Amino acid sequence: MSTSTKRRLRRSLWSLAALVTASLAAFFAIAPGQVERAQNELLEGDLPTIDAQARALHDSLDVVDMHSDTLIWDRDLLKRSDRGHMDLPRLEEGNVALQVFSSVSKSPKGQNYDSNTAESDNITLLSIAQLQPPRTWTSLLERSLHHAEKLENAATDSDGRLVLVRTKSDVDDLLAARKAGERVTGALFSVEGLHNLEGDPENVERLYDAGMRMAGFAHFFDNELVGSMHGVDKGGLTDLGREVFDELEQRGVIIDIAHASHPAIAEMLDRATKPVVASHGGVQATCDVNRNLTDDEIRGVAATGGVIGIGFWDAAVCELTPAAVVDAIEHVIEIGGLQSAALGSDYDGSTTVAWDISQIALITQELRDRGRTEDEIRAIMGGNTLRVIHAVLPG
Repeated sequence: MSTSTKRRLRRSLWSLAALVTASLAAFFAIAPGQVERAQNELLEGDLPTIDAQARALHDSLDVVDMHSDTLIWDRDLLKRSDRGHMDLPRLEEGNVALQVFSSVSKSPKGQNYDSNTAESDNITLLSIAQLQPPRTWTSLLERSLHHAEKLENAATDSDGRLVLVRTKSDVDDLLAARKAGERVTGALFSVEGLHNLEGDPENVERLYDAGMRMAGFAHFFDNELVGSMHGVDKGGLTDLGREVFDELEQRGVIIDIAHASHPAIAEMLDRATKPVVASHGGVQATCDVNRNLTDDEIRGVAATGGVIGIGFWDAAVCELTPAAVVDAIEHVIEIGGLQSAALGSDYDGSTTVAWDISQIALITQELRDRGRTEDEIRAIMGGNTLRVIHAVLPG
């Protein structure tokens, strides 16, 4: 091979390497955002007007939302984004006092509400594409620990605008600061599915130490602790599930029955000694989807002193309107009492919604239009959930 040919070959190889590098850089820079835009849609359309009276009332509330999956996505929680449903600037615009941030560590391919196995996972590729730490590429536990660290870093960098809530005192301090006029939002870390324990109950302590104060036992598939509404067997609690359930209650972690199978929900409600929550979903009476709660389950949650967070997406309420959300809330109140009604948006949870967290005053407006009193609205929009959080969290 001649010298000139070797030079041309080297130039060609360098050009190819540069092209591959540029293509990979473009993929890692662009693909995650495109995936999120496709997964977390915000529909455009006319929304009800929020009048001055409803706006003034909303701005005086301590609003609590029990479920968002924002931590899974590759964007800065402290900066307003042009994609997704939630970030700190939009939480502040929506006057949210406390947001529960959930960790999604595994999600099956072809995810559906009827039947999924645990054999596949979409989050692995997302973790790699977002250039998360390599430890998160193969470990469900490490993914949740990474999400907890991401939330803690956001709070540290927020100049006091975002504070972590882990104890009763944290709740008290948050509400006192807001009452004094400080611009501050609380953040409580949750997990969506205890498959992230990887079958080892000792990992409860690692998640607890990382800030976990709410735990959903299941996601879209059966796991070592519990059957899922969307799994194959859809069974109840296992022996490991019962062991972990009791430990979480003892530690002051709020039990979340969302996504658990109907037999598992019955067993969890019977086993509970503290208030439990259904963090996000709907009710079958207004939206007949299998993941939504029956009237008996509403009564069961209410009997523990817990709350039911109504979501804002189609499978929760069947219609993307504030009226549909409040229809579900009103049914919860009819069956379980006013004290059991709450909000659980499922923002950024691969959901399509018609308004983001900055526009959550739409629910206040609808409740007011229905004739709910100021005190009732305060309870529904956050007071009930704050009562439960304060009751269960450690001192």
